[in-house]
Amino acid sequence: MAMAMSDSGASRLRRQLESGGFEARLYVKQLSQQSDGDRDLQEHRQRIQALAEETAQNLKRNVYQNYRQFIETAREISYLESEMYQLSHLLTEQKSSLESIPLTLLPAAAAAAGAAAASGGEEGGGGAGGRDHLRGQAGFFPTPGGASRDGAGPGEEGKQRTLTTLLEKVEGCRHLLETPGQYLVYNGDLVEYEADHMAQLQRVHGFLMNDCLLVATWLPQRRGMYRYNALYPLDGLAVVNVKDNPPMKDMFKLLMFPESRIFQAENAKIKREWLEVLEETKRALSEKRRREQEEAAAPRGPPQVPSKASNPFEDEDDDEPAVPEVEEEKVDLSMEWIQELPEDLDVCIAQRDFEGAVDLLDKLNHYLEDKPSPPPVKELRAKVDERVRQLTEVLVFELSPDRSLRGGPKATRRAVSQLIRLGQCTKACELFLRNRAAAVHTAIRQLRIEGATLLYIHKLCHVFFTSLLETAREFETDFAGTDSGCYSAFVVWARSAMGMFVDAFSKQVFDSKESLSTAAECVKVAKEHCQQLGDIGLDLTFIIHALLVKDIQGALHSYKEIIIEATKHRNSEEMWRRMNLMTPEALGKLKEEMKSCGVRNFEQYTGDDCWVNLSYTVVAFTKQTMGFLEEALKLYFPELHMVLLESLVEIILVAVQHVDYSLRCEQDPEKKAFIRQNASFLYETVLPVVEKRFEEGVGKPAKQLQDLRNASRLIRVNPESTTSVV
Repeated sequence: MAMAMSDSGASRLRRQLESGGFEARLYVKQLSQQSDGDRDLQEHRQRIQALAEETAQNLKRNVYQNYRQFIETAREISYLESEMYQLSHLLTEQKSSLESIPLTLLPAAAAAAGAAAASGGEEGGGGAGGRDHLRGQAGFFPTPGGASRDGAGPGEEGKQRTLTTLLEKVEGCRHLLETPGQYLVYNGDLVEYEADHMAQLQRVHGFLMNDCLLVATWLPQRRGMYRYNALYPLDGLAVVNVKDNPPMKDMFKLLMFPESRIFQAENAKIKREWLEVLEETKRALSEKRRREQEEAAAPRGPPQVPSKASNPFEDEDDDEPAVPEVEEEKVDLSMEWIQELPEDLDVCIAQRDFEGAVDLLDKLNHYLEDKPSPPPVKELRAKVDERVRQLTEVLVFELSPDRSLRGGPKATRRAVSQLIRLGQCTKACELFLRNRAAAVHTAIRQLRIEGATLLYIHKLCHVFFTSLLETAREFETDFAGTDSGCYSAFVVWARSAMGMFVDAFSKQVFDSKESLSTAAECVKVAKEHCQQLGDIGLDLTFIIHALLVKDIQGALHSYKEIIIEATKHRNSEEMWRRMNLMTPEALGKLKEEMKSCGVRNFEQYTGDDCWVNLSYTVVAFTKQTMGFLEEALKLYFPELHMVLLESLVEIILVAVQHVDYSLRCEQDPEKKAFIRQNASFLYETVLPVVEKRFEEGVGKPAKQLQDLRNASRLIRVNPESTTSVV
């Protein structure tokens, strides 16, 4: 009883939800008003959820049943489609047979008419009946005689009619019916596949004529009808057998540069028939055109040249014999390799056999080198020139930066060498250098930026200069023996590539405000790598100097300002007291530091225990100045001579002026003696060391430093003077 009530409640709920005037908002409002509590709402929610699941199951069941019916209907349609196609094919054959009956009847009718005339014509009324009888029986007699070479025979007319009948089923190819002497050789259904991903594209029908191949697409809505797709002349068509690779099998490729198309036959037998009939038709067309060329080049008989004796108006001084022009036009183009040359070039280009294609071109040029150029030769050269243009485009694409840059410079050797053989040396050089520029740029861009600047610079220099060295060696190999203009182009390219390197170098070293010691070490690494190029005769050191000079000037100026500010700050707090290093270890460390700075006699300025008879300011200035000089000498090249010298003079003047000013202003005799001792260390030890180290690093003495030391000596001689040296 409860089950019956439950079923009736569910059906009532279903009817309520399926009613046309159902509104969910009003239904929920009414339900919440009538319910006694949360439990009623939960039960009602479960009933609705169960109803929803039941409805979903019913929908799935109906969809499955409809899907099965759809599959059965599609199968029936497919059967019907096949039967209709067979019926259409039979009707087409019957139509062709009926249209060929009048052609076969004509010779028989003519023979019957001749026999009737020979019998005397006494049975005139019966003669007409006899002709009617013969017309009715003509289809059982064989067709007499084959077609002639000129296409005037009934056999070729029958082929023309067959072609007309078939092409009437192809939309958009009426212009083909106007070509004289064209007939159908073979036709059949094919399936076209995409060349890159081998995905099925469309169903097509191929019509092979004696001079071209017509491809028509299948119209599914109109059984037995096709739409014109493409027309390919046989002399520009290459056929390549595609090796079976299941599930892709029974395929062959048609190459019409620059495009190619892949078709699949119904089975291996039909594929073999397509390949054989295509090759036979191409061979027949080539043989026909060869005969036409021979007939065109054949002599028409020697012209009638009047003798010298019978020509009273001819110059007696003209002793040159008249050579008939026909003799000059005799060029043998009947050889098989010449006839098949355009097709062989197409195959070589399609199969990426660039060397084979250039070998064929060299062979032809060598054969025609000393021969005249009659019309057949010009026609052949026009065909070959078109293939040369196609080959050049393929080689140019091989060297384009869009191609993969893996493999290094050697990967371009094949295309470059063939372009040079084709006489395109300048283009080969330009494309090779453009390809390598893209490779260098990609290698620099893909280099991982390290946290440590020096580590990144080591990697950057290794990647860049290794690529540059490999490119230079490959260039020397590929373009050896060519004109010198290519080498000039390489030098220009090398400078441009160095510009890319310096951009990446400067961003990491100078733009990030690294210390002068780090910048000097990085520049030193770059110079060392650059000098390795000198092993192959390529010196780019001057280029890297020219490109880095502004950045190095900025770094020197920035570090000079830091030293000057630090020196001024220490001078402002100067108390002119001796240094107490507290421990012997600290004193020993200071002695080593001063020794590394070039101050060999520092022992005379040390006192008892851990005391140093110098001011902290003077000692710090000495270490900082000598450190600046050492790092600057690592960065030095001739363009920076005055910049470095002026920076040193400015730094030294700050300390010299401070010591001289303190010596004039100090009144305490003990402090004055201590200042004089620091001045002596500065003038007699530090400045000579700076001059000597600068001369060693640069290679010539610095007159400005000598003048500065001499001017300071004058001040020391007269310490009471108030003259200021600026």
